[in-house]
Amino acid sequence: MRKAFSHHGFTPLFAALATSMLGDSLMLIVLSMWVKSLTGSNAMAGLTFLCVVAPSLVAPVFGMYVDRVRRRPLLIWGNVASALVVLPLLLVRDASQVWLVWVVAFLYGISFVVLPAGVNGLLKELLPEEQLVDANSALTTTKEGFRLVGPLVGAALFAAVGGGAVAALDALSFLVAALVIARVRVGEATPERGEQHWRHEMTEGMRHLWREPVLRHILVALALTVTVLGFSESTVFAVIDAFGKPVEFVGVVLTVQGVGAVVGGLTAPRVVRRTSEAGALTLALVALAAGQAGVALAPSLGVVMVSVVALGWSIPVVLIGFTTLMQRRTPGRLMGRVSTATEAVLGTPQTMGIALGAALVSLVSYRAIFTTMAVVTLASVAYLAITLRRSLFRPEPALDTAPETTTPTHTVVPAGVGVEVTSSVLE
Repeated sequence: MRKAFSHHGFTPLFAALATSMLGDSLMLIVLSMWVKSLTGSNAMAGLTFLCVVAPSLVAPVFGMYVDRVRRRPLLIWGNVASALVVLPLLLVRDASQVWLVWVVAFLYGISFVVLPAGVNGLLKELLPEEQLVDANSALTTTKEGFRLVGPLVGAALFAAVGGGAVAALDALSFLVAALVIARVRVGEATPERGEQHWRHEMTEGMRHLWREPVLRHILVALALTVTVLGFSESTVFAVIDAFGKPVEFVGVVLTVQGVGAVVGGLTAPRVVRRTSEAGALTLALVALAAGQAGVALAPSLGVVMVSVVALGWSIPVVLIGFTTLMQRRTPGRLMGRVSTATEAVLGTPQTMGIALGAALVSLVSYRAIFTTMAVVTLASVAYLAITLRRSLFRPEPALDTAPETTTPTHTVVPAGVGVEVTSSVLE
């Protein structure tokens, strides 16, 4: 992981992204807790996550514009816009204003589509191919690692001073991130727009994913997995209810998941290098299914927590494996569209899963729901074992990008020595 930091441009970029991640780690859990406390409904709390992932349904539209602009200004102004988006939460007072939380959650979801697409494009140009996994590991480990403190601090702040204060801190984290990214000097040529029709331009990322067999098969498996994974957004409240815990205990669950996530993020580069991106992802799906089965069969809260650690380990390994493979197998000029096409391919079933989970949690037990999740996840593992049996544990070569003469060249140089970032306590 340290290899990525040998490139000076990555250090300030990492600092900026880590700052906004800290704000996210506080805010996301508070959004659902806020709705739960206002309405008393597990289903309505789960619908909050539905609002966050809903923009992924039209993600390719955003990707088309991401590839038309330079990545540094996109990240600067995207963070500023994200800060403004959360401020309306200061107006929320009672259950009649839950709709405002959902509107903010939807706009928040747009930033979750646009900003990562810009980061993926910048990383691909900034770092050599062999260090992409280290950069992805550093970012993912940091993001998931905030689960160790973010949910607990977010829940504590929510209980002590309310959701409005958390929203203000989240906005501050976005502004700090924008300022730090502004200190990164990037020599970027304006991306050239082709002559093709806008529909052809918008769908080019999706077509690239279809033409790449390994990416295509992995996306099919992940689509199956995230469909049922979405059930957990509402079902987690039913789990803590079953063991007689208050809604704030969700923060404890997510913190325990963060322990597994930190280990997963730290070990992912080694697992990827010893197997392959696809192989590491498949092993992580096996661990995910084991964790889901553990929750379904758990006789005590302690067993639930052990299972949650397994869930936490698996998710960053899946993310790092797939993101690295996508970056290596995608031309730079398509990075925005491919990233957002992936959001659409995975976001659609996830949105359906969250909506279905919000309905199921009122009809069947959480044990039945988590059992279903484990069975479907194992089906995804079986699909990969069959379709990629000859290449599952064999690293894919990087895409030959020599002909990509229209791809802008990015040279990232820090504006000054020793960029200092003040992290604000804000998911």
